Amino acid sequence: MKKLLSLVLSLCLLTPTVLITGCGRQQDNISKTGIYFDTVIQITLYDSKYETYLDGCLTLAQKYEDLFSTTKEGTDIWNINHSNGTAVTVADETITLLQKGLEYSEKSNGRFDITVGRLSSLWDFSETTDREVPSPEAIAAALATIDYHAVMIDGNQVTLTNPDAAIDLGGIAKGYIADQMKQYLNDHGVTSGLINLGGNVLSVGPKPGNPSYYQIAIQKPFSSDGEAAVSLQVTTQSVVTSGTYQRYFEADGTLYHHILDLSTGYPCNNGLDSVTIISDHSVDCDALSTLVFLMGADDGLEYVESLPNTEAVFLTSDGDILHTSGMGTTIPYTILQ
Repeated sequence: MKKLLSLVLSLCLLTPTVLITGCGRQQDNISKTGIYFDTVIQITLYDSKYETYLDGCLTLAQKYEDLFSTTKEGTDIWNINHSNGTAVTVADETITLLQKGLEYSEKSNGRFDITVGRLSSLWDFSETTDREVPSPEAIAAALATIDYHAVMIDGNQVTLTNPDAAIDLGGIAKGYIADQMKQYLNDHGVTSGLINLGGNVLSVGPKPGNPSYYQIAIQKPFSSDGEAAVSLQVTTQSVVTSGTYQRYFEADGTLYHHILDLSTGYPCNNGLDSVTIISDHSVDCDALSTLVFLMGADDGLEYVESLPNTEAVFLTSDGDILHTSGMGTTIPYTILQ
């Protein structure tokens, strides 16, 4: 999946997406970590009587990896991508996530498109030493397969009408999984805690005690020591960042990052280093963080302003910090750099 993040395991968890700050002494803190979908995840709760539900969250992570992974043979998405255009029967959860992905594909007129799989697989942003820029011919061939209209859903059956197309749900899967974990915890009476899926952060409910908020800091792009640029205060929301510094490599003096412009097949170059979305549901934050980044600062700000209960912070390549009008009122924040 996309957004492969560094592994730093502590209660004050640092990732290349967000830094959870203000991690002073917490009474009865319990947490558990695991590695799923190429990402370190951490679940933190504030009452030891709920410890068994930490394992339940990791079980959910495994379940969804076994459904949504593009590289693990036998998952629902792997089966669809290798079906040669025949119908594949998949789980209810896969249908739900595909429909959400298609919704954002439609809303964005294909700027965000879940059939990006052939293109995303061309670009190697893994921690290897031999990463190369794909050839123009390979990029053109991959671009020709991207069209979300090729995904046909009939009940629990999914068909790719273009056998050369490939689905990649990496742009929304972690957000969906975080939301499902929160629902699971809430259903079992858990009302406080924090879910961190490699930087996709979601509050289970207000922090116990005073203050009742979680302090989340957006990382300064390309900071080697995780220096924070902006600090946010959230109680029930999700915070998700898409940034050029999360996964990238350099070749011949040019930086290539993982946020791909589907009109060109190359990394998006629009003067932004990151976009952070703050909203109620992590799946929406996940999709919007990529989509709004691709829209650029002006159009992206205007678009987020039109959405209910949604705020955004933009860090530009020139070092400027832009944000929506609700920042400071709906979402308290502090500029740190």
